[in-house]
Amino acid sequence: MAECGASGSGSSGDSLDKSITLPPDEIFRNLENAKRFAIDIGGSLTKLAYYSTVQHKVAKVRSFDHSGKDAEQDHEPPYEISVQEEVTARLHFVKFENTYIEACLDFIKDHLVNTETKVIQATGGGAYKFKDLIEEKLRLKVDKEDVMTCLIKGCNFVLKNIPHEAFVYQKDSDPEFRFQTNHPNIFPYLLVNIGSGVSIVKVETEDRFEWIGGSSIGGGTFWGLGALLTKTKKFDELLHLASKGHHTNVDMLVQDIYGGAHETLGLSGNLIASSFGKSATADREFSKEDMAKSLLHMISNDIGQLACLYARLHCLDRVYFGGFFIRGHPVTMRTITYSINFFSKGEVQALFLRHEGYLGAIGAFLKGAEQDNPNQYSWGENYAGSSGLRSSPPEPCPSQRTRGGAFDLLEMDRLERPLVNLPLLLDPSSYVPDTVDLTDDALARKYWLSCFEEALDGVVKRAVASQPGSVDAAERAEKFRQKYWNKLQTLRHQPFAYGTLTVRSLLDTREHCLNEFSFPDPYSKVKQRENGVALKCFQRVIRSLDALGWEERQLALVKGLLAGNVFDWGAKAVSDVLESDPQFGFEEAKRKLQERPWLVDSYSKWLQRLKGPPHKCALIFADNSGVDVILGVFPFVRELLSRGTEVILACNSGPALNDVTYSESLIVAERIAAMDPVIHSALREERLLLMQTGSSSPCLDLSRLDKGLAMLVRERGADLVVIEGMGRAVHTNYYASLRCESLKLAVIKNSWLAERLGGRLFSVIFKYEVPAE
Repeated sequence: MAECGASGSGSSGDSLDKSITLPPDEIFRNLENAKRFAIDIGGSLTKLAYYSTVQHKVAKVRSFDHSGKDAEQDHEPPYEISVQEEVTARLHFVKFENTYIEACLDFIKDHLVNTETKVIQATGGGAYKFKDLIEEKLRLKVDKEDVMTCLIKGCNFVLKNIPHEAFVYQKDSDPEFRFQTNHPNIFPYLLVNIGSGVSIVKVETEDRFEWIGGSSIGGGTFWGLGALLTKTKKFDELLHLASKGHHTNVDMLVQDIYGGAHETLGLSGNLIASSFGKSATADREFSKEDMAKSLLHMISNDIGQLACLYARLHCLDRVYFGGFFIRGHPVTMRTITYSINFFSKGEVQALFLRHEGYLGAIGAFLKGAEQDNPNQYSWGENYAGSSGLRSSPPEPCPSQRTRGGAFDLLEMDRLERPLVNLPLLLDPSSYVPDTVDLTDDALARKYWLSCFEEALDGVVKRAVASQPGSVDAAERAEKFRQKYWNKLQTLRHQPFAYGTLTVRSLLDTREHCLNEFSFPDPYSKVKQRENGVALKCFQRVIRSLDALGWEERQLALVKGLLAGNVFDWGAKAVSDVLESDPQFGFEEAKRKLQERPWLVDSYSKWLQRLKGPPHKCALIFADNSGVDVILGVFPFVRELLSRGTEVILACNSGPALNDVTYSESLIVAERIAAMDPVIHSALREERLLLMQTGSSSPCLDLSRLDKGLAMLVRERGADLVVIEGMGRAVHTNYYASLRCESLKLAVIKNSWLAERLGGRLFSVIFKYEVPAE
């Protein structure tokens, strides 16, 4: 976020769209529905937070009303679909330079129509400086909030709600960002906020924190001394100079003092022995770049050592750094990281935050929203509306900015219920849902980004076809294409923009973009048709299973689960078959399966286990609609129930690809119960319970599950977890360790992935795991 000279900044009278490169309504989205505001104004940047309601389309399913009819028609679909408008809550955060504040306030004033609020929460030094301007422009009363309280509230909020919020910075790695898994308990930690000076705060709980120290040598020192040394008045210009400088031209190193003898002292010759030490004796001019770099090193090292000492003093091993001094600037993060590692001998970790610039604004917003208690919900980052992290240092002039570079956006959607860890995770603090880190694996990244680009035409076509009655479906689908394509290009250049890049995050980004342009469930009609066809086959499949001997039946049930999993519209190899051969069915899918021994084959071990006592309760995460859930999962559920095992069947809360949703599973279960006494009595006696996962993703994150599901799992004493499908059991959770027995099964429907795993298309993964005693 760069401030520039008079030629680039524009006077306060300029209209907003002359000053910025993005259309204003792409920045201040949903302003007409804004309900509450907060603002954090620093020395050079303004961070605006507001809460708004978002209206979007949702595909709802419900059973037909057959009152007055003699019988159901044979050709009738199993349920009806209606598209309804639903209102959800969203948090918007916009960061921009103070240069634009007046024009931004004008734009907000002109578009505020439904706001209920009469007050704006404000924090930061500029809350005083701009108080009169804000009250005059927005006609809202400014309530000033304590800076430190806001920072802590904001920090707790992002650490709890954004899984890949914190990262370590490693200079020579590719990529240089390494994201941390969210620890289920974020406390205690040290927050080092580097503004003009440095504040060091120990955070012990949600509401208990203590200012334990600080320093007057901070960002303001760098700015002030830098201005004196280089005659450069702009903060970001100083950072830009520092990024091009060589501090060794100015600093005296250990090797300059000791020569080769430094090795006998056990010291690295490249250590700085004296910042600016060479300038006292050298009879020459030093470049602005070298002086800026030396100054940056001096102050960053000092802050790092101070933070390390406080962390050791208070027995803390996690230190989060924030404040305007950091600004995502690589040289700053690198120096602080080096300093912390050096002084703590690697025992204290320097962590940075993707959204550290928003902490104050988020905290101020939460201070004004106590009556709504945002903490009772979970929130998720909306990838479609967020800018993402950049790795390049701030550029000093607008001519060098990328599109929208003067503004930075974060959007978070309120989820309908709190999300928590699955209680059966062996170690929630080390759980990583994703199998492959695409930020790390360049070959896999290149493949999957190309894969998603090539699939885009098909997704656009499917989206348009899902809304045949809509006059603007093609136009919206084209906007979706452009948005998602742009996201993919961003991720090619900055794979770490939204945290660790994975197949899961690519899928989730696509779903977010589809939702943004009102395509809530492009596969709703496909699922409706496939559920109808599969329900007609259910009794025949059950009869053939019941006719088998016990051991034969167990293998047939597993093959049925696997064959059902072939029906996945998210896999190109399958969608090509399904598009070209409408008659392709359950038996054909069984013939596609790899013969045993499978690629991963623990079936014999599973069969042996089945000869023992029944499980108490099985938690099953279902995957696709139609053949998968009806002819694969339900017969398997039925067998477990017959053994005396209770079953919790968990399905997605919201739609993604052709995955079965919770509301669809309720209707499917009702229809199966009408045909099958085992399912009927299990539902009635609550030995079979249908629950929602809290997710709308084709993948599965066991650290963010519906709280009600987690409570039920604990209450019923689940001792078996079954995860089926390529997204849930291979792209995610392949290496997940659980405290109980688990079954992970999938058919590999991607030839590249199959080859990587040492198999071929339609290879089978059947992974039965028992926790170590």
